[in-house]
Amino acid sequence: MLFLKPKKDVNEGVKEYKNTPNAVLIDVRTPKEYEFARIPKSVNLPLAKLKSTHKLISDKTTPIFVYCTNGGRADRAVKRLQRMGYQNVKSIGGINRYRGKVEQG
Repeated sequence: MLFLKPKKDVNEGVKEYKNTPNAVLIDVRTPKEYEFARIPKSVNLPLAKLKSTHKLISDKTTPIFVYCTNGGRADRAVKRLQRMGYQNVKSIGGINRYRGKVEQG
């Protein structure tokens, strides 16, 4: 029997982020993608620049929610952040399925 991994629901992930004290929402897309459209209150930290996360988040127990376009980069970012010692990191999928208001510019 084949088990398919369920798609992450970015909308549920954003709701969980909003209900988690001191949480940080990270968008790991490129700056150009981030400027085009982003989830409000997210911080742009491109996948290629994750090594600088400590400048943004020094406490490795901080809840971190990560998204990208459709989830692939967010999943990779979570693995990298965990290897860097961050303990509470979650991929919430991609903005392409987000139904809430977005910011631009």
